[in-house]
Amino acid sequence: MTERRIVIAGTGSGVGKTTLTIGIMSAFMKRGLSVQGFKCGPDYIDPSYHTAVTKRVSRNLDSWMLTHERVLDIFTHGNRDADISIIEGVMGFFDGKSPETNEGSTAEISIITKSPVLLVVNCESMARSAAAIVKGFQMFAEGPNIVGVIANRVGSEGHFQLVKKAIEQECHIPVIGYLKRDVEIEIPERHLGLIPSIERGELTPLFDKVGDLVLETIDLDKLLELAVAEPLNEKNKSSMFEKKQDTMTRIAVAKDAAFNFYYPENLELLEVNGAELVYFSPLANEELPMNVDGLYIGGGFPEEFALTLESNVKTKESIQKAIKEGLPTLGECGGFMYLTESIETTEQKTYQMIGIIPGKVQMHSYLQALGYREVSGLNNNFILSNQMGRGHEFHYSSFMANENEFSHAFKTKGLRGVKQEGCLKYNLVAGYTHLHFGSNPKIAENWIRKCLEYKASKER
Repeated sequence: MTERRIVIAGTGSGVGKTTLTIGIMSAFMKRGLSVQGFKCGPDYIDPSYHTAVTKRVSRNLDSWMLTHERVLDIFTHGNRDADISIIEGVMGFFDGKSPETNEGSTAEISIITKSPVLLVVNCESMARSAAAIVKGFQMFAEGPNIVGVIANRVGSEGHFQLVKKAIEQECHIPVIGYLKRDVEIEIPERHLGLIPSIERGELTPLFDKVGDLVLETIDLDKLLELAVAEPLNEKNKSSMFEKKQDTMTRIAVAKDAAFNFYYPENLELLEVNGAELVYFSPLANEELPMNVDGLYIGGGFPEEFALTLESNVKTKESIQKAIKEGLPTLGECGGFMYLTESIETTEQKTYQMIGIIPGKVQMHSYLQALGYREVSGLNNNFILSNQMGRGHEFHYSSFMANENEFSHAFKTKGLRGVKQEGCLKYNLVAGYTHLHFGSNPKIAENWIRKCLEYKASKER
């Protein structure tokens, strides 16, 4: 059986990977193909674009947070029945966890998945020099299979031909197309209400336009030819997605425009380990669903909807009451923020939140934390117990605790050293770190065990 998969890699950040990835996905959809999206690294925003365009849930492939076996498991799980899988890279092709290795890089993902690579090159203000850049990427490391180039930000068809001739002569791989530099395409600011605008369909015309541009200037037949790859061997894959338990417990999941940053695998691991997931919307002022034994409030943009979340007293009171009664709860980043006393926006307006976590959140106009985290549990944290997990932090807010007897939930290790973060209270585990349950599937098992204990205590 012929499999088609391709990595869209860049020489660096900002060369146009996301625009081209969206455009290629849209163009193939217009041609009637089933397209599966993937994103290298821990990003939530780009997979949301992919999902909106392809109508299939995009997934993250991260070789630092996950073992190579689990990366392949996620790929083959998501890739089923797709005509082509398109894997968007992160940063520059060789950029990852360390400047000394390929760990966590797009290059490593391309090797693990045995995927051909299309290199996106910003060709603004250069011609033959573009060939030197491509040649450097070809020679830098053994393993990656760079099969073609897309030229971005070219000045004209004539400029493209100069670039194409130089690269094909010196690098012996095809340049399959281009986008012009004066094309009016603007991807909105990443952290300002982007997911809600995607969900409302406001970006659909943009996706459509980029797809039309790709159809005009990129050879999609050649791309399909280059994307042919040997089928991945599924014999040795892990059993991460195999059903392990019949449904034993119900976990409520907050999901709407304010709370939507969930790795699909986190939810699926809960399900295969015996959880029925029951979705509800804090933005719609929905009460916590009846007869649930756990609660998951993921990341997102609560600050964008702070007034509504403050006003939705029915939701706030039902969550507060349940947590105080011992409901096993995980709050991640935006969910953590929602569970604090208040959020102060960059406009210096303060909105009252649920108030379980003793402290206040303040929004900033610049990043407060970014990066991978190795995570262990503190103070009998039931999610991690005495185990380790991996995840990442990405947030524009800071948290100020206001209680002397404050129990932290996590010990996290990143590039800047070790710190304690988050909050442990009642049966609530909350913090800024986005955990990937695939880094340690026992996270899901631990949580469900706690939910079953809670369920049994209610039935006594």
